[in-house]
Amino acid sequence: MTAPHDMVSPKRIVGIIPARLDSQRLPGKVLLPICGRPMLHRVFERVSACPLLTELCVATDSEEVRRYCLQNQIPVRMTAATHGSGTERIVEVMQKMPADVYVNIQGDEPMIQASHLDLLIEPFCTRPGIQVTTLKTPLREEEAANPHVVKVVANLRGEALYFSRSPIPFRRNTSLPLPFYKHLGLYAYRREALERYEALPPTPLEQMEQLEQLRFLEHGVPIQVAETAEDTIGVDTEEDLRAVTRYFERLRAEV
Repeated sequence: MTAPHDMVSPKRIVGIIPARLDSQRLPGKVLLPICGRPMLHRVFERVSACPLLTELCVATDSEEVRRYCLQNQIPVRMTAATHGSGTERIVEVMQKMPADVYVNIQGDEPMIQASHLDLLIEPFCTRPGIQVTTLKTPLREEEAANPHVVKVVANLRGEALYFSRSPIPFRRNTSLPLPFYKHLGLYAYRREALERYEALPPTPLEQMEQLEQLRFLEHGVPIQVAETAEDTIGVDTEEDLRAVTRYFERLRAEV
């Protein structure tokens, strides 16, 4: 792996949207309509507004998703059906699409904004030692106990200490106004970090929490966490889909 001080500002930044059709809780969700347009298309449109991306494509193992993309002029690459995470799917695409930095954009995050990508990418342009970045946003205390909402805590340099489905930190000292933070599942990786991820075995905490990013932390690869005030809703359930649909209906009404 390249030493951090040898890393240079990225010249080519590729955005990849992993899009798996076989979702357990909400089957076929990436092609479900939101105000008349499939969720995946909504994601692609919003991410396309980021000027920092050199190229953008969908990565899928679904022939149905591939056909939709081709019919709608969305760049798409087929990948293996055996991948256990979006990161693994991006590692496969990396072999065919050379770049300095790869941005992992979830296909079930239709509320994503170009500003989210700016926050992910900017550290690579200004701090040559950065290897992986992700995002957090303030979380209401009553939502911290929800295991479907991933929480993150970071050190004073903004590097992730841990990600968990449990509420972290534990509030033993209730006099400290320390907030909870929700982790937004968007990432950017330097190519060298992805190559290392591919070579590393799955780790105990990663397998326990079912959180792929813990593989980086358990092997000592730092993850820089930027904060955004703009929350998103990752669509996993019918209720999520209804909430996101209301969001787009409000946007349409404001035009």
